Formats: sequence, structure tokens, C-alpha cells
Amino acid sequence: MIRALGASRPFSAGGRWDADALRDMVRNYVVETLADPDAVLVIDETGFLKQGKASCGVGRQYTGSAGKITNCQIGVFAAYVSRHGHAFIDRTLYLPWAWTDNPARLAAAHVPDGTAFATKAAIAAMVIELAIAAGVPFSWVAADSVYGFGDIEMALRRAGRGYVLGVNSNHQFNSWQGKPPVAGTAEQIAALIAPRHWHRLSAGEGTIGARLHDWAYCELADLDAADDNEAHSGLWTRGLLNRRNIADGDLAFFSTWCPAGTVIQTLVTVEGHRWAIEDSFETTKNELGLDHNETRSWHGWHRHVSLVMLAFAMMAAIRHQANATPPPKSHRSASKPKTIRLPRL
Repeated sequence: MIRALGASRPFSAGGRWDADALRDMVRNYVVETLADPDAVLVIDETGFLKQGKASCGVGRQYTGSAGKITNCQIGVFAAYVSRHGHAFIDRTLYLPWAWTDNPARLAAAHVPDGTAFATKAAIAAMVIELAIAAGVPFSWVAADSVYGFGDIEMALRRAGRGYVLGVNSNHQFNSWQGKPPVAGTAEQIAALIAPRHWHRLSAGEGTIGARLHDWAYCELADLDAADDNEAHSGLWTRGLLNRRNIADGDLAFFSTWCPAGTVIQTLVTVEGHRWAIEDSFETTKNELGLDHNETRSWHGWHRHVSLVMLAFAMMAAIRHQANATPPPKSHRSASKPKTIRLPRL
């Protein structure tokens, strides 16, 4: 691994090695171990609380990690989620305008030349395109409302991937192509959905059982996939998925794109895969030190995070191997204790 990263002292403070090369190795390892054509690529961000102003990308910004605006760094991550398990395959440090508009600050943090401001949604689009270019097998992308519009939708349509992307309550939707008439904001549309069209469905198993909500799905249009990419064919459906909390009626909304005929339970299950990246953040912070990074440079952040991604990917591979159905026992092997081999990189 050391030679592959181009370093003689890869883990020392003064060592030089390529964090993106390690990221690529982790991604390939995750795919080798957890690959499934129906996998979901989940995009989300997490905050790294900081003191001071020197750490690359730090600033006063909102982070869900603290639930408020505070001094922190923000990283945009992609998790690969399949029936075999889940692990991170990409990460990028978000740089606010206060950084990209300050050349001296960028130089002091060793940010690569030519790095310009990019929104979190633009970073997510680049992450998705990189995964597609690398041949990562997945059929869906799920993300919250920070990422649910614009370039990401178009990139996924061109690539023939489905999505369930969160949108704000004031996001506008309209139906066409012979679908039942629907027009207005997501919140307005949800208010007009008849009670019989809401269904209580599980988005997956949580720590205390099934994660149940009430769901309603509005098909907006059936479109030819060839309109976005001549290499694809068949009808795909543009839609609006509505989620209502059973306890307090709180609503959430998702823009969807899927093969025509996809049932609502499939879309609900895809959205439910977002829990996996939340679990990944919690596990890597509590057990692997994801947020215990004292370096201040761009390279230091990406190196530290990439090493944590590697450790977490190995945990996922070991868990998958341990949970795999064992072969039938023979008389010769019945008395031997079960062993788990550490996966090879």
C-alpha cells in the first residue's frame, strides 16, 4: 500500500502521499466486497467542530452534528449501501466563500492550486460522476434537501440512475404527459392528497424496530430515457414522494426518478437507506476518530479522513464475511472453531 500511494513515510507528519489514491483504493475495496447492482449511493455531509480560524475550511456555518451555526469544518461524503453492508467511498472538504476568496488563506492551508468555490450540491455532483466513471455498481442515489435539485438530477438521468432526493416544502412541482393534474409547492400538493392515498410503510429496520411513516406518491410524468441519453431506452417516471410523521404529522418531500412501474415501497426503501450514512458518521466518530483530526491543511484533512474510511471499510467487510451463510459442516470440520480472515486489500 505504501508504494501504491507513492510515499516512503506515509503516516508521518512530514510524509508525502496521495490521499485521493487511498480514496480510490478504499472505493475499489468496498465495491469488491459489498457490490450489488441494486445498491444505493447516499450523499450527506457532517460537521467537524473546531476552535480558531486556521484549520482548512473552518468557519461559522450550520452543521447538523451540532444542530446550529457554529465554528466548524464541513465534509461532503458518499456512502455505498447494499444488501451486504455499507461503507464510505468518497469525501471532500467544503470550502466556504471566505476561504476561496482569500488566496493567502488557501496557500497557508496548502489547498491545491485552482481550487474554486463549489456548493455542496456541486461537490455531490462531482462525487457521483466520479463513482459512475469508476464503474461503481449502483441503481439509486438518495440525499437530503441540500442536494435535491439541478445538476445532480440531470447527471443521474443521463447516467440512467434512479433517485430519491429531498426537497424543500416550497419546491414547485407540475404534472404533465397525461398524469392526474398536480401543480403547486410540495406542501400544497401534500395538503390535497386524499386520505386513502396515504400508506403506512416501513423505510427499514431501526434500533427499535420498523421505521414506520405514512407515505403518498404522486406520479408527475412518464418520459423516454432516450431524451436524456440516447444509450438508454424505456419509460421513466418523474414523481413526488411525500412522507408524514405518524406522531406529529411533520412532512418531508422527495423528488423521484425511477423506471415506470416502480412501486412506492421501492422508493420508500431507497429513501430509508439514508440511515446508513448517519450510522456511518456515528460509528466512525465514536469508534474510529473521524472527528479527532488536529491537522490544519487540506491534505491533512483528506489523509486523516481517508484512513478512517479504510478502517471502516475493513470493518464492513469483516461484518459481511461474519454474517455470510456458512457452508454445510462436514464431520471433519464440525469440531473446528470458526475463524474470520481479515480481508485483503
